[in-house]
Amino acid sequence: MSKNILAHAAKELGRRLEQLARVSDVRGETTRTFMSPAMGRANALVGAWMQAADLDVREDVVGNIIGRLPSKKAGAKTFLFGSHLDTVRDAGRFDGALGVLLPIAALQVIRRMGLVLPFSVEIVGFSEEEGVRFSSAYLGSKGYTGRLSQSDLELRDASGLSVAEVLAAHNGKSVSAPKAAHSKDDLIGYLEVHIEQGPVLEAKGLATGVVSAISGQTRARVSFTGRAGHAGTTPMALRRDALAGAAEFILEVEALAKARPPLVATVGWISAFPGATNVIAGGVELSLDVRHPKNDDRVAAFDDLGRIARSIARRRKLGFSVKATQDNGAVTCSGSLTELLERSVRACQGESMALPSGAGHDAVIVSSVAPVAMLFVRCKKGLSHHPDEFVHPRDLEAALSVVVDFLTRMAHQPAA
Repeated sequence: MSKNILAHAAKELGRRLEQLARVSDVRGETTRTFMSPAMGRANALVGAWMQAADLDVREDVVGNIIGRLPSKKAGAKTFLFGSHLDTVRDAGRFDGALGVLLPIAALQVIRRMGLVLPFSVEIVGFSEEEGVRFSSAYLGSKGYTGRLSQSDLELRDASGLSVAEVLAAHNGKSVSAPKAAHSKDDLIGYLEVHIEQGPVLEAKGLATGVVSAISGQTRARVSFTGRAGHAGTTPMALRRDALAGAAEFILEVEALAKARPPLVATVGWISAFPGATNVIAGGVELSLDVRHPKNDDRVAAFDDLGRIARSIARRRKLGFSVKATQDNGAVTCSGSLTELLERSVRACQGESMALPSGAGHDAVIVSSVAPVAMLFVRCKKGLSHHPDEFVHPRDLEAALSVVVDFLTRMAHQPAA
């Protein structure tokens, strides 16, 4: 392929990533949550870029923006690309967005090369992956794959609105759980391009790497209930301090994870009630996130943490409850797609390395309907979920060249 075509496309990709990052619900930062006004503006912008690439564009009932390049070949199957357009609060500009905008750029390069693909391509900008608004991730990819459940629709945000109510307002009518956008027989596979969100590629001096597997993840909401009381008049020995119990539990979470590598466990959010400086906390809610590449080890760790929390609650005379809000098993990437992707990486950068993903991705959900593969792209210092998240323009070009090469190889596959 022409180096000039690729360089121009990579430069335009960088400009688009910067432009999309300015689409936010909060001035001065990048924050887009499920079905927010900024998500609507982001879909309109990305949809316009999809149309400029000659894709047929639609938005589904859960707010996924979808661009399709139909094949002229009768009975052709579909290959999927995608990632999420929602963000964490005060996010960087590459997480999620890269996996939507880079495939658009790749198709434009393919078109300029004059290559006609013997399969259809669909690029999906998923409306929700981060779990910020409803404390449960993958609402977008669940809707697309037909896995959105009634319990998902009943989830409520901080304002008390349910997913079902938010979708009804967006669509102008009540919405039931949608069916899958495609049957399994119609799909060839799915490739998600994503920043690594870790330091391994940078340490190895490589722009891209191939994901071997994605760790399983369990998220839960944990509650401790004690008794509120005056901070100055209640003796220490008579207190039932929910926040002290939660603090002890948080340290136990850290200790257990450190003792069982490669397990990771995190409490990332905590809220104490009534939340006054001169009142003993009568209640606490906190999040729990447990991840491991082996399902049995993850489940065992989650169960052990539940027993530890109950023991703390009994000793401190506290009430305790735990409710899982998300439970996804580990996903092994497709052997055949990964092998083809590795060939492209080697062709473009001389060597390829495989690495696991500790972070969850939409590929976890899409794996229920199609074989999946993932391409990681180096990010500076492994920093992600932060405004300073950065991918060098050279690495954008490197990743784009890999995806173009991958599509070219796919086009010449006998079964494509």
